[in-house]
Amino acid sequence: MLTTKDLIEEAACLPVEARATIADSIMRTLNPPNEEMDRKWTAVAKRRLAELQSGKVKPVPGDRVFSKIQGRFSE
Repeated sequence: MLTTKDLIEEAACLPVEARATIADSIMRTLNPPNEEMDRKWTAVAKRRLAELQSGKVKPVPGDRVFSKIQGRFSE
């Protein structure tokens, strides 16, 4: 039987798409999908995208967001 280390080494040799599939499959065993929650998050994402596309809200550059967060928590 393969050890955990052996499995990881074997997986690391696979193409990126195969590794992503394996990682996703393993993550689903740790945190099974919740269809209701997925629907709610999809609705939020679509609403936010529509707000950006319509100009209702303006995007904020990531570096500005992270700088602000860092400022809040470094005090």
